[in-house]
Amino acid sequence: MSDKNRPAFGSCRCGHVRIEVSAPPVMTAACHCRGCQRMSASAFSLTAMVPMGKFYVAEGDPVKGGIMGPQLDHYFCPDCKTWIFTRITGMDNVVNVRPTMFDEPEWSRPFIETMTSEKLPWAETPALHSFEGFPTPEAFPALLAEFANRR
Repeated sequence: MSDKNRPAFGSCRCGHVRIEVSAPPVMTAACHCRGCQRMSASAFSLTAMVPMGKFYVAEGDPVKGGIMGPQLDHYFCPDCKTWIFTRITGMDNVVNVRPTMFDEPEWSRPFIETMTSEKLPWAETPALHSFEGFPTPEAFPALLAEFANRR
């Protein structure tokens, strides 16, 4: 997304919860875990990892749903139940936002895919990097740098 298009706005399906980000994601991903399959009612969930201080709930009051602590909290619209974002314990510097919530969903293309050990056999993504589980903490700096260089 070019500078002239920031901030980016989005909403849940019914529009009662509106979100805003004032910086591009640090990485995008698709997660193939069974939990994400069930939560999204699809083969995988999509994520745009947005810097914590650059993500805002502009309108409405999301509620926790799905998995609620201690590892992570999922947030939903209380009205239409759309899964909007996730906060992961220990990753206090980013918020995992569902990129299809944005009015312009250009951040929905996954750069990495995770939990491919649980991937449905027919599911394919254009991700450049695949992980049977999650990337190791040691792998993240190189992935973040590569993603930043591709924008």
